[in-house]
Amino acid sequence: MANLLDHGILILGSLFMLLPIYIVLQTTSTTDLETMKNGPGLLLGDQLDENFTKAMFEASGFSGENTGLSMLKNSMILGIGFAVGKIVIGMMAAYALVYFRLRFATFAFWLIFTTLLLPLEVRILPSYEIAQKLGLLNSYTGLIVPLIASATATFFFRQFFRSIPEELVEAARIDGAGPVKFFVDILVPLSQTMIAAMFIIMFVYGWNQYLWPTMVTTEEHMFTLVRGIKQITQVLEGNNVPEYGRANMLALVAILPPVLVVLFFQRWFVKGLTESDK
Repeated sequence: MANLLDHGILILGSLFMLLPIYIVLQTTSTTDLETMKNGPGLLLGDQLDENFTKAMFEASGFSGENTGLSMLKNSMILGIGFAVGKIVIGMMAAYALVYFRLRFATFAFWLIFTTLLLPLEVRILPSYEIAQKLGLLNSYTGLIVPLIASATATFFFRQFFRSIPEELVEAARIDGAGPVKFFVDILVPLSQTMIAAMFIIMFVYGWNQYLWPTMVTTEEHMFTLVRGIKQITQVLEGNNVPEYGRANMLALVAILPPVLVVLFFQRWFVKGLTESDK
């Protein structure tokens, strides 16, 4: 009886969370005029294919270059580049802090960790000025590189590296493994679960970025999905009929990649986070 009650609560909670997504799906299956007239409903219409085609293959701006496919590509490049860059930088910083004999290693770590107190909004103007002076606007480099330094990844990898037995380090040293070989052949394979956990966190964070892409991308062919959806809602203000079907279809498309990443890495996610605390 207790199990039945627990499962019932979980099912009700899941349905409660999925209801808004279903309503968004319903608005993508009806015409925009019908949505304006009747509002969201529960019955699916017959405009799903048309709205999908319009969202993915028709441009919404003035240049004709920001189709749903192009914005999806830009979001994927931003999300993957953001996650991979943060993981690489975080692992290298943690490796240096744990295994190199640095006089001020502890001070350097806490200095890095305090950057968590400075959100993107605090440092966005100097970051934009540097990106502008280096000519990084409207480029993938400008989207990714200024944001890849990660105190979060450095902290978790540092905790994980400290949990590795010292005997393993001594054995590698006796076998003649240098710092690079020890890092590549031993630490990286051992860190697979941690890498998976960090990839999920950083990919979702990079995928959902709106403020920074808005600052550094002014050309429509560089717009991400989050940026493009906002543009559609801004353009359609006034006397025009809002394209609810198109905008909501892009919103559903924007949900799918983070969900798929979480489902793919879910076996390693909790394990990677718990293994760092040993």
